[in-house]
Amino acid sequence: MNAAEIRLLVVGPVPDGLAASTWGPFAIERCDSLNEAAVRLRDASYDAVLIELTDGASAERLPVWPALSQACAEAAVLLVTGAPGAPLVQRLVERGVQDVLPQAQATAERLALAVHLAIARQRIERAARKAYATDLATGLPNQIQLLEHVNHLLALREREPAPMALLVIRIEGLTTAEATLGVAAAGALRRKLAVRLRAALRASDVVASVGADAFAALLAWIDTPLAADRVAAKLVRSLGRPVRVGGQEIAVAASAGIGRYPEHGKDAQTLLRQAFAAAAGAVPLGREGFSNRVERGGPATAANDES
Repeated sequence: MNAAEIRLLVVGPVPDGLAASTWGPFAIERCDSLNEAAVRLRDASYDAVLIELTDGASAERLPVWPALSQACAEAAVLLVTGAPGAPLVQRLVERGVQDVLPQAQATAERLALAVHLAIARQRIERAARKAYATDLATGLPNQIQLLEHVNHLLALREREPAPMALLVIRIEGLTTAEATLGVAAAGALRRKLAVRLRAALRASDVVASVGADAFAALLAWIDTPLAADRVAAKLVRSLGRPVRVGGQEIAVAASAGIGRYPEHGKDAQTLLRQAFAAAAGAVPLGREGFSNRVERGGPATAANDES
């Protein structure tokens, strides 16, 4: 990896000496906020994303940053924060973050090595996942298998042009379910949501798991580009109905984003990136009448999330 330039997105200040580290070379881009990082992730791909959040409250909100699933799907994500506790580290690892480092240990050479190792680990994990085309938690195809489906379909579209779309559906409510009912119940909820998505689509469409809080749907055949909007709205409405888990009614909120072929791109990664970014920026709908902790930060509410 030393011979190849590592594309690194840094959220926050760039540590002195990082660019000159022997663990590089690094091509570093910097931004000031998570919102700006989400825009960068929509427009480009990176080998790693290094996020520095010295404010403990900001670090606690990172697990539900709308663009986190997209970032972890494409890059090795590392967090530097003041004094990360075990619960935060566990939540971030479950979301796909590769490493969490205390700020006191975040020297330039230590960070450079951590980035290098995180990228290596992620590549090993991707190779392992590729050996298993199915997400074991839900029984759905995983992201690698989804991208293979998309690339196969795109090859057909080169010979037979026709509109197609890739949807990403983000879920808010899984963290609330895990906090109130436990990890096993949250897993059961996610599996039931996967079944509901699969039942709402045609047999020719592909539903996949693309993150701890995200699913994707490949619409292989659509009559017009606007048909994707109707399907996305239908899936969000479907997920808005409460799910019974462990004898309790659990409600989630969902947001959808669309990557359209050929308007948004002609390769699988670009379409998925566009759909992820659109879903992260959309307002989640659902949870009407249910009291839930707001997973984007802030106090609990009992209001309709659509308001």
